[in-house]
Amino acid sequence: MKTRKLGALEVSEIGFGAMSFTSIYGVSPEKDEAIRAIRGAYDLGVTFFDTAEVYGPWTNEELVGEALAPIRDEVVIATKFGFDVDPATGARRNGLNSRPDHVRAVVDASLKRLRTDRIDLLYQHRVDPDVAIEDVAGTVRDLIAAGKVRHFGLSEAAAATIRRAHAVQPVAAIQSEYSLWTRDPESEILPLCAELGIGFVPWSPLGAGFLTGKIDAATPIEVGDFRANSPRFTSEAREANRGIVDLLRAVAARKAATPAQVALAWLLTQAPFIVPIPGTRRRDRIAENVGAAQVALSAQDLAEIKAAFSKIRIEGARLPEALLQLSYR
Repeated sequence: MKTRKLGALEVSEIGFGAMSFTSIYGVSPEKDEAIRAIRGAYDLGVTFFDTAEVYGPWTNEELVGEALAPIRDEVVIATKFGFDVDPATGARRNGLNSRPDHVRAVVDASLKRLRTDRIDLLYQHRVDPDVAIEDVAGTVRDLIAAGKVRHFGLSEAAAATIRRAHAVQPVAAIQSEYSLWTRDPESEILPLCAELGIGFVPWSPLGAGFLTGKIDAATPIEVGDFRANSPRFTSEAREANRGIVDLLRAVAARKAATPAQVALAWLLTQAPFIVPIPGTRRRDRIAENVGAAQVALSAQDLAEIKAAFSKIRIEGARLPEALLQLSYR
């Protein structure tokens, strides 16, 4: 697979989001099955793997660490700090915590779970309004000097916050939700990344599965699945939003591709510093996602998508209001 740069960090042009192995999408798969999927992604050329302390919490980092241990020097591992997780019990307390002492403790614990001596890309998961971003960036700068971290990232941060952090410690990557039906980063964040030489990592690049075309208004969603509480995944919203899937299907039919592949290929065309991290539990879906890198969208294709999308009104907020309040601060 071809590579791209997130700042100075070189990664495969399509990465892998490991969050899907937690119970956020319902019952988690068996560990051996999950490890086979992660290693299968590597076998297909993926070198960029994304996890976080809060996924589980902790269990996702442990899984990623075990899966990648035999090939550690061949891959790039990203993880995140920032939620207030009790270090003794693993209970997620309400709120955020990016105090410097807490960040240092989280990094030491993450290194153990990931079975590694360095974190390649460390993100602040959400901006903590109670801790100056300069203090956060300075703490990560110190961790980089100590050899525990290689690169610094921010997730769902506002443009002004990114600038302030970057002035203290260069930011390698910004991670935010971005896909054909979630376009928020286009107005400020993507231009800022281009200006400052920062990479951009879209999470949920397939719209939590909706852009694959495998979900419609009648698809059952388990109670334990986070989409059961998402405004964009009510049956009414799914019915209202089917036009975007019809658009992807029309383009995919001409390209001998799938809607998911077109959605990912579209992201790759938006800027050379964009590296999406689709997540899936199935090895056949991993192969499908990786295949998106071979789907060439022409200028005419992109113009058609743009024109068609301009007539589509997306129904439903991308996240519940409580989570939206944590974004772009």
